[in-house]
Amino acid sequence: MQKRIIIAFAILSVLAIIAYALILNPTIQEKVGWHLNAWMIRARTWLNPPEQVAFSADTDATPDPDTLPSPNIASEFAATPDAEITPQAIATFAPIPAEFKLEAPTYFSQHYRQNFCGPANIAMLLSYWGWEGTHDQAASVIKPYKNDKNVMPYEMAQFANQVPGISTIIRVGGDFETLKRLIANGYPVLIEKGPQFRDIHFHWTWMGHYQVLTGYNDAEGYFIAQDSYIEANYKQDYDALLGEWRSFNYLYLVAFPDEERNDVLNLLGPDADEERNFRNALQKAQDEIYQVDGVERFFALFNYGTNLVSLRDYEGAAKAYDQAFAVYDALPQDITVRPYRILWYQTGPFYAYYYTGRYVDVIKLASENSIKMVRDDEPALEESFYWRGAAKIALGIRETGIEDFQTCLEYHPGFKPCVDALQEQGIFP
Repeated sequence: MQKRIIIAFAILSVLAIIAYALILNPTIQEKVGWHLNAWMIRARTWLNPPEQVAFSADTDATPDPDTLPSPNIASEFAATPDAEITPQAIATFAPIPAEFKLEAPTYFSQHYRQNFCGPANIAMLLSYWGWEGTHDQAASVIKPYKNDKNVMPYEMAQFANQVPGISTIIRVGGDFETLKRLIANGYPVLIEKGPQFRDIHFHWTWMGHYQVLTGYNDAEGYFIAQDSYIEANYKQDYDALLGEWRSFNYLYLVAFPDEERNDVLNLLGPDADEERNFRNALQKAQDEIYQVDGVERFFALFNYGTNLVSLRDYEGAAKAYDQAFAVYDALPQDITVRPYRILWYQTGPFYAYYYTGRYVDVIKLASENSIKMVRDDEPALEESFYWRGAAKIALGIRETGIEDFQTCLEYHPGFKPCVDALQEQGIFP
């Protein structure tokens, strides 16, 4: 009997050692660990559905969902309504072919890594210009915490600008003609969009995503996309892309050799000037408010607010976001309809409400509509912790404000806004 116990104990010990070794194996961690985590998230989301959370800011100024801006919203909210604006010349460009295809860059997949869309796409874009790094190398800089939920476009641009000889430009309010013109002149374009993907519950739901576009075909109506989630040389349908791109203000990023900056600016035409670009995007968003409805109207209003933030009209932006959130709250409480993750990817409302003194609204949105929306106990959203901390400090809630800044740095070591905020409080991380 004693001998059997010893043998059984030895077998269990060997099995435990093997299991422990497998757990420590990076490949096992990536594949098996990812699936275990996914099942845990499913359970939490089922118990606490994020699509049922309202988005309206906690203020009496929040309008009724049916009260939308009048057509003169731009003159009412514009950053400098009395400023003299120089008439904009109509740009003329050389004709571009109806079909064009660039040489595909090195393809990087985002699978088996957490939230790796940003690193994969900036690595693909840079590889076109001869950069020999990988998506893991990019992530070590722009996504130092592996479960960071999002990498912002400016973070990718900052990383690319550190590559010797490479510069970047980010613009908003883009259109298909601009994308095709850039591609046809030798410049792949990285865009940010909001497609409907299946989540871990197999529900269609809105998520932020990047693509690198390297070609197009007008006859068949598609762009050639290096899609880190789907596949290389993916045929991205024009019609499907239009709505997806709207949800991120038609943002695009171009990388190019330093000496070709003027060439790229010439291809951008009126949008070469950044402030003019924001005003053009503002007008585009205003026009769309009255052309679309439902969730698309929410995105149009949200974009309107975002462009006003870029023009530093925070009061007007706050009003536009109030309108957008009222439209959101009138949408069906359906995970396939409500884009509940939007504050993971876009922080314009935090700017607008903070700089108009609506600190309670900042805290509410950062807490209820961003940090608490995460169901995997890893709310790795450094921007949300930063803004919540800043609003708390403004209200005199110093202790927990500092805690938010410190949590921000756990999720993104070295994140400059949080480092600066702590130093202002006499703490040097």
